Amino acid sequence: MQVTEVNPDYTNAALGVLSKTFGFQTFRAPQDQIIAHVLKRQDCFVNMPTGGGKSLCFQIPALVLDGTSVVISPLIALMDDQVMNLRQMGVRCASLHSGHSLPEIRKIESELFKGIIKILYVSPEKFLSPRFRETLEALNISLFAIDEAHCVSQWGHDFRPEYMRLPEVMNQFPSVPRMALTATADPPTAREIPLRLALRQPQIFRTSMDRPNLQYSILEKDQGQAQLLEFIESKHSQHSGIVYRLSRKDVEASAEFLQSKGIPAIAYHAGMEPSLRRKRQEQFLQEEHIVMVATIAFGMGIDKPNVRFVAHLDLPKSLEGYVQEIGRAGRDGLPADVWMAWGMRDFEMQRSFIERSEAPEQRKEMERRKLRQLIDFCEAGECRRVTLLSQFGESYTGPCGNCDQCKNPVQKRDATREAQMVLSASKRTGERFGAVHLVDILIGNLSDKVKQFHHDELPTFGVGKEQSPFSWRWIIKRMLAADLLRTDAQGHWTLQSTEKGQNVLFGRDTFFLPIQDPSIERLNKKDKNSGRRKKNRSSPVLSELESQWSENDRKLAQALRLRRKEEAASAGVPPYVIFGDKTLYALVEEKPSTDIELLAISGIGANKLERFGDWILQEIRSYS
Repeated sequence: MQVTEVNPDYTNAALGVLSKTFGFQTFRAPQDQIIAHVLKRQDCFVNMPTGGGKSLCFQIPALVLDGTSVVISPLIALMDDQVMNLRQMGVRCASLHSGHSLPEIRKIESELFKGIIKILYVSPEKFLSPRFRETLEALNISLFAIDEAHCVSQWGHDFRPEYMRLPEVMNQFPSVPRMALTATADPPTAREIPLRLALRQPQIFRTSMDRPNLQYSILEKDQGQAQLLEFIESKHSQHSGIVYRLSRKDVEASAEFLQSKGIPAIAYHAGMEPSLRRKRQEQFLQEEHIVMVATIAFGMGIDKPNVRFVAHLDLPKSLEGYVQEIGRAGRDGLPADVWMAWGMRDFEMQRSFIERSEAPEQRKEMERRKLRQLIDFCEAGECRRVTLLSQFGESYTGPCGNCDQCKNPVQKRDATREAQMVLSASKRTGERFGAVHLVDILIGNLSDKVKQFHHDELPTFGVGKEQSPFSWRWIIKRMLAADLLRTDAQGHWTLQSTEKGQNVLFGRDTFFLPIQDPSIERLNKKDKNSGRRKKNRSSPVLSELESQWSENDRKLAQALRLRRKEEAASAGVPPYVIFGDKTLYALVEEKPSTDIELLAISGIGANKLERFGDWILQEIRSYS
């Protein structure tokens, strides 16, 4: 293999590529340090949040160094999207995966051997194939970049066994630097990645996982689809977004519900024909204002930057999965919402999946821990960012001012006495009964089962009669969420106390609940929903920035959007590939009048100036 020489003036070369190709004038820390490290032919591990600019960390070295850089990526959608974007910038790149025909593969291989392709994206399966190994031997390889590196962790949320074997091939090229990149890794996974990928004395680059542009909101599910509709209508009636559901059936139901209310929604799940899935994905990428309702089969690798919200109408499988999924919102850095409605039924379902699986006990215990982390995040009474980032080993000084807990803090009351009543009733009945029976005991309901087991003779019979059955069920759900109670190991719904529950029962710890009475809150929600007026969806919900513009600026923005859409249709690419909303906003705000001023706009490089500069300036002059 030919040895790659490093350009000694890598700083200027990297800055030149950043400006000319990508249209940015400065790096975001620590992009410059990472790129300098790679250009010195040294290994590194990069753990940066979605939208933090990870891709530039391998794309720029690939364009500076002599030879071809190989990027290993787990999903076809991710590869094809990045190739499409790079080609619009004039970058010579390609991808190799199972979606290519034999003639396409032959053409790409021919270009590789001629040294035409600077960046090659390849799936892990293709990378490990004997034919591709032979191809690599004939090439001048400048870099191996392993994207979505968390897939290497066998205990992670998105394990891909092929990732474990990547060093088999990379070890054949000892002089080629390696970099591993991910946006989603808790501390154990982050420690595992460099070891599994055989990185050699790697420099670790880890930035804050915080994404300040995201606004977090989590609420208790009650008439979930109506709550979702209220959220979309009130904030995102003219925006693109993703709604995640757990099952295929729920995906179809929610998409049909939103469609019936006038929301342009489409469904996506793994049970669909591949051709229909491709069509739906293309529709989501191409259209400006559309809602995708999907299982987690959709989204990873989708690089649409102007997704203004991600909503969960079911509990995700883990906190890592949640972070991965909300990562699709606001990738352009503009404000976006991440919203979730969840209920204890979601928790019970996830726990049932764990207990009834055939996984080894070690795996089950890990999944229980991850579910516990997720519930702690949902139930936390403090700033969402403080709770979320702490789970990933990061200390964050709150409050953030951009989450539901900061904007509308919930007052809590001491509910230790009620918790002790529930725990005592459970203990006195041998921890062999579920919530319904315990509630009957607490309120003094002489049911057939209470009479059968003589539980009306217990000291706890009737001690909670001042509260409604609904209130007691709600308290028990909160106790489950707080890990004071658990269902039995076989997944039945008999309730057992935990160590934390024992501490509360015997007065060593306290238990708090929101002050609002749940039954009143539920009635208020129903009244609000039933009296809600239908909104006029013909007028878009303006962003905070757009609402401050003059009427002329809004007309300019609309003209740029329409022309962008026409150019995208002509090129057969999504509108955001021409330029994103962040660039559009900058054009409206700055109103450049010359080529030099236009080049100073973030996202406009030399290639896009040559292709689109004339009509952009013409539109701006028309509204100046």
